[in-house]
Amino acid sequence: MITAARASTLLFALAALFAGPSPAAQDAALLKDLTSVIALLGLPCGKVVSAQKKGDNDHIAACSNGMRYRVFVNAQGRVVAQKQ
Repeated sequence: MITAARASTLLFALAALFAGPSPAAQDAALLKDLTSVIALLGLPCGKVVSAQKKGDNDHIAACSNGMRYRVFVNAQGRVVAQKQ
């Protein structure tokens, strides 16, 4: 039979295993990354305020200046931002 101490240790270990960054933290990091990518490509944006995931490494980014870009990795492995 499992003692209370063992059960609480097991529950704590399982909680730590399945715990990860919150979705809000991931979203904030994604918006910051997309802002950086668009700026490094020399495109006007300001700051990415929202993003929609279209697939793996494929997002539609909406900028604070009203511009929208599709940011994705092309067949050659390069990151590309296309005006939408």
